[in-house]
Amino acid sequence: MAQYDVVIIGGGPGGYNAAIRAGQLGLKVAIVEGRGKLGGTCLNVGCMPSKALLHASELYAAATGPEFAKLGIEVKPKLNLPQMMAQKAESVEALTKGVEFLMKKNKVDYVKGWGRIEGAGKVVVKAEDGSETTLETKNIVIATGSEPTPLPGVTIDNKRIIDSTGALSLPEVPKRLIVVGAGVIGLELGSVWKRLGAEVTVVEYLDRILPGTDTEVANAFQKILTKQGFTFQLGAKVTGATASAKGVKLSFEPVAGGDAQTIEADYVLVAIGRRPYTQGLGLETVGITPDKRGMIANDHFKTGVPGVWVVGDVTSGPMLAHKAEDEGVACIEMIAGKAGHVNYGIIPGVVYTSPEIATVGQTEDELKAAGVAYKVGKFPFLANSRAKINHETDGFVKVLADAKTDRILGAHMVGPNVGDMIAEYCVAMEFGGASEDVARTCHPHPTRSEALRQAAMGVEGWTMQA
Repeated sequence: MAQYDVVIIGGGPGGYNAAIRAGQLGLKVAIVEGRGKLGGTCLNVGCMPSKALLHASELYAAATGPEFAKLGIEVKPKLNLPQMMAQKAESVEALTKGVEFLMKKNKVDYVKGWGRIEGAGKVVVKAEDGSETTLETKNIVIATGSEPTPLPGVTIDNKRIIDSTGALSLPEVPKRLIVVGAGVIGLELGSVWKRLGAEVTVVEYLDRILPGTDTEVANAFQKILTKQGFTFQLGAKVTGATASAKGVKLSFEPVAGGDAQTIEADYVLVAIGRRPYTQGLGLETVGITPDKRGMIANDHFKTGVPGVWVVGDVTSGPMLAHKAEDEGVACIEMIAGKAGHVNYGIIPGVVYTSPEIATVGQTEDELKAAGVAYKVGKFPFLANSRAKINHETDGFVKVLADAKTDRILGAHMVGPNVGDMIAEYCVAMEFGGASEDVARTCHPHPTRSEALRQAAMGVEGWTMQA
């Protein structure tokens, strides 16, 4: 029976980064993954393949739409969807192999199969051929991630009614696509198929898109998507979906009351969120009971059961790969006797559409609700020289700072490449920075990043370029 310091169940960003850190710290560690490939949802059917399609579809839209023509580039592109899917798969395969290499580099034992806990300090791994191996360990880290949340009354067959995984591998461009859910996943995947030629209708239960995002940013973004051709049915409760060989009929009714409606499409994408994945994990053998949402509670990654830890989507907090990564590292450091820590107030969120949305810290809505006195600095990309030259002027940057101390409380932006630029505000906030610190930091010209500085200047009313 193999003996370990740590056995990690789940090979996603939380799990594999935990394994790497354990190897670096000299712990004997094994990682258990049943998918057959490391990387979890993120690398295999989430972050990475979706970004591959987002990038490809953006280039296709630029070539087929007015963007290339305005730049003096005249082309007549032809969509080769099988090749677009093939390059996506090649990229994903390279990434998963890269993670496997990192396991070897850091002396991590990679055990293929589905892991389950069988009492304190024991993980049983069932391989594809049905054989079982028992791993004995001082510590178990649960990093099993999440799965798409089902929609009551709607059966996902991944033929006509699809989840996010199915939306990454459609065999054709839909003429009409209905997206149920106006969150990050729905809008990103809806954007892919919209750019490739689909008519996209988004049906959302709430009266707004992107719940939890700063309201001003979300409203501005909805206007941008509407201009791009999206149709929105907000405040709509889905009551059923009927699939046939050729399409789907989706029924919904207004949340506020009114007549029911039915709309038709080639495909319906259900993207109403994700839920923790704990099926068959054997939690009951160590006395762990998830809450009604399926989440495993934690206190600094401890489950309450000695030697059993939890990180990532399967526990509280935002379901984000980088949050899981930070938790995995901090958890292992605590196991090794170090001071592992995650600053949950500074975890950025990004929507990788075109333009992008990026946010960190508290929203204006949250500050108002908490009665915090704050100041606002804003700067539009329409006034940014690089954005104007590149014909990508939609959006703005907004900075929120404490009215007395000027400490940055949040930053929220919609615009070109803001997903990369938000890290500047993450660093500033991690060091307790003030808006003036960003405002007085020299930024290269001409770059989109200057919009971040100009917005910071605006907190004290000395914006220079608008």
